[in-house]
Amino acid sequence: MKSSYRMPAEWEEHFATLISWPVKASMIWTDNYKEVCQGYSEVIQAIAQFEPVYVLVDEETMPIAKAYCPEHVHWLSICHDDAWIRDNGPTYVVDLSEEKLVGIHWEFNAWGEKYPDFALDKQVAIQVNQALGYPNMDVDLVLEGGSIHVDGEETLLTTRECLLNPNRNPHLNQSAIEKILEERLGIRRIIWLDKGLYGDETDGHIDNIACFAKPQTIILQTCYDVSDPNYKRSQEAIEILNTSLDAKGRKIHVVEVEGPPVRYYNGKRLTLSYLNFYLVNGGLILPVFGGDASEYDQKAIQTLSAIFPERKIVTVDGMALIKEGGNVHCITQQIPREVKKNA
Repeated sequence: MKSSYRMPAEWEEHFATLISWPVKASMIWTDNYKEVCQGYSEVIQAIAQFEPVYVLVDEETMPIAKAYCPEHVHWLSICHDDAWIRDNGPTYVVDLSEEKLVGIHWEFNAWGEKYPDFALDKQVAIQVNQALGYPNMDVDLVLEGGSIHVDGEETLLTTRECLLNPNRNPHLNQSAIEKILEERLGIRRIIWLDKGLYGDETDGHIDNIACFAKPQTIILQTCYDVSDPNYKRSQEAIEILNTSLDAKGRKIHVVEVEGPPVRYYNGKRLTLSYLNFYLVNGGLILPVFGGDASEYDQKAIQTLSAIFPERKIVTVDGMALIKEGGNVHCITQQIPREVKKNA
């Protein structure tokens, strides 16, 4: 039975971008709060060049957020535990029968209950949908937005390491999860990579290792250091992608982007990824890392410029965000432009 929904690709036109303002109490390294706020501000200002930005913030934090953000930001007074709206916010799909957007409210359990306080985050998607006037669709599946990527043409990319992790949906097997994704997102083909990047605390979110750039084309972050665990992971991913077909039966073209050198913070390996970029209307917001990664930064810019010649690439300081475990894509969520306005 064909689904009555379609999840638009990220490169399709947006109405706006959602971002949640960081909550100091939930941070891993609270001493870095000012740096993190500056990082969010830089991303918000970059996106605002291209499209409207809606920022979720609670009343207590509002004065701080306003001090860092441009005046034309749209504010949503919504309390939240953590600021990764890609994962706890709504995923928007088109209801094909009525030609309007619907916001999916997935179940959220703080990345496999890694953090104790997430009661507010479980309600973020519902509250955003209510605030913006979109119908809400509850889906009984623990899923974070960073764990999936689509081509807008019924193909979805993900990892078994995350979606099949027993800390998410232990009662569901691969076939059951596929059925839910097919029905709710309008998917006919799922490409499963086995693993994401090594050490990723999200259990291998796809948006750090691979993403669609356009139909038939997937960008993959690769590693050429054979002593690095990501070497084997990226080689295995290449093998899978080179033998994969999309929902229309077309072969996948793989474009490689070499990841930056390994970096640690307070003894913890950071999950540095150029693929945690975010596409906006006419632009691409790219995290870069500087220092010993400067040469790799430039190579990534050149590769992405060739893939997206029609987009202006705006770089932001990826180090301001990654110490907390994520980057530009993780803190953003696109609202696609509607076919027609909701009533």
